[in-house]
Amino acid sequence: MAKKGAEKEQLFIIVAGAGKMGYNLTKLLVSEKHEVLLVEKDKERYNQLNPELGENVFFGDAAESDVLKNVGANRANVIVAVTGDDETNLIICQLAKIMYMTPRTIARISNPKNEDIFSALGVDNIVNTTKVVNSLIEKEVDPGMLVPILEMKGGRVEIVETEVSSNSPVAGKAIKDIKLPAECLI
Repeated sequence: MAKKGAEKEQLFIIVAGAGKMGYNLTKLLVSEKHEVLLVEKDKERYNQLNPELGENVFFGDAAESDVLKNVGANRANVIVAVTGDDETNLIICQLAKIMYMTPRTIARISNPKNEDIFSALGVDNIVNTTKVVNSLIEKEVDPGMLVPILEMKGGRVEIVETEVSSNSPVAGKAIKDIKLPAECLI
């Protein structure tokens, strides 16, 4: 535990993928006074974020070695890959580790079956969005009440059904008023 008044070390963090997760993570890290660079390959999304983020957003594909070199992967403390594609996130983390000796890599995965593979291939921290969403739902709903109906896309998408008890925190709420992560679709 840090002592009160102790200053946090400023880190250089590269975030790959400017979706909701990458964008919000970048804003949070900038507010915590870290040096952050958000890398986005979609020109339209980059143009949308550039007026707000300025020098904290870079147009390019972080899965390309030259782009990682240009954004300073060799001096980054952490690279966080949060694109919408598991395989792209793995490539980014492996390039960062192998070519640029980035000390710490973090990857978001959607398919729970990829967790062991990512770990075996050297990704330091893995954020399994399926587990996160499931955990959040279980906090709101009795886990014994979740009934799997259909699994699609090799486990990346699961449709579940539940019955909500009258004393549940979500009882009586409209579905649109229930706060669920961005990855959760209703």
